[in-house]
Amino acid sequence: MDHQIDDVAGEATFDATIAAGDKVEPRDWMPEGYRKTLIRQVAQHAHSEVIGMQPEGNWITRAPTLQRKAILIAKVQDEAGHGLYLYSAAETLGISRDELVEMLHTGKQKYSSIFNYPTLSWSDMGTIGWLVDGAAIVNQIALQRASYGPYSRAMVRICKEESFHARQGYSIMLTLSSGTDTQRKMMQDSIDRWWWPSLMMFGPPDDESVHTAQSMAWGIKQYTNDELRQDFINQTVPQAHYLGATLPDPDLRLNEETGNWEIGQIDWDEFWAVVKGNGPLNRERIAHKLRAWEDNAWVREAATAYAAKQAARRVEVTA
Repeated sequence: MDHQIDDVAGEATFDATIAAGDKVEPRDWMPEGYRKTLIRQVAQHAHSEVIGMQPEGNWITRAPTLQRKAILIAKVQDEAGHGLYLYSAAETLGISRDELVEMLHTGKQKYSSIFNYPTLSWSDMGTIGWLVDGAAIVNQIALQRASYGPYSRAMVRICKEESFHARQGYSIMLTLSSGTDTQRKMMQDSIDRWWWPSLMMFGPPDDESVHTAQSMAWGIKQYTNDELRQDFINQTVPQAHYLGATLPDPDLRLNEETGNWEIGQIDWDEFWAVVKGNGPLNRERIAHKLRAWEDNAWVREAATAYAAKQAARRVEVTA
């Protein structure tokens, strides 16, 4: 009976917190559905940061200049840090990092579909920074206002670093756009391959999204998938025009009444195929992640042994 009273009081406090736009903190009462939704979303975000290191890490040794190499190394390092912040945020919800990693490895949790596409040229490093990280920023700026405190606060730092990534990407595109015919063709080819997958990053259309309504009611999300996608399109189309590039959409048009750039039909069959594990590099990405996990087991074991040794020494000193 006391437990039921605690639940009623906790739910009332939780509802009031959400209604006031305040933050829910780890020790606060929260509905089980809220906790599970956050674990799914934060974990997917963390997994995406870690898996997202692979397509860019592939080009570190082939960067055209030492400066570009240093910048790309810093960016990949940032992605590892983002994964760390987000796994730590997820752990405050009562799940261990080992459990999260295990679910990624076994396919029980997903990562962003965008990272299952190959990086075929150096221009892809620019396109990923400009389009992929640009799309991530649109989504993550809104998540700075998420109702769960640890997630919201992690987003503040991540967004600052992602803005650097987007600028780095657009800098590469600007250089290519003013280069040789071969460089401009390489840039255009990259845009043609990444434009539609970057639009899919925001998730399925609102009428097919099973989580959006509840996530918005709980204050986890502030905007729908389609609203965020439209914001991204509106900011990106003029940037493409400035590059002298074309976007691979013959139906793209400016609606003079709304001020929105309207696009053609997204191939949602492709999106769902990639989500379900049938994208160009789904199997390769997880296989690479598993090899890295297994090959570096000795690092985890050494760190654990060192921590145990230090703890034992502290006990001896205080004894």
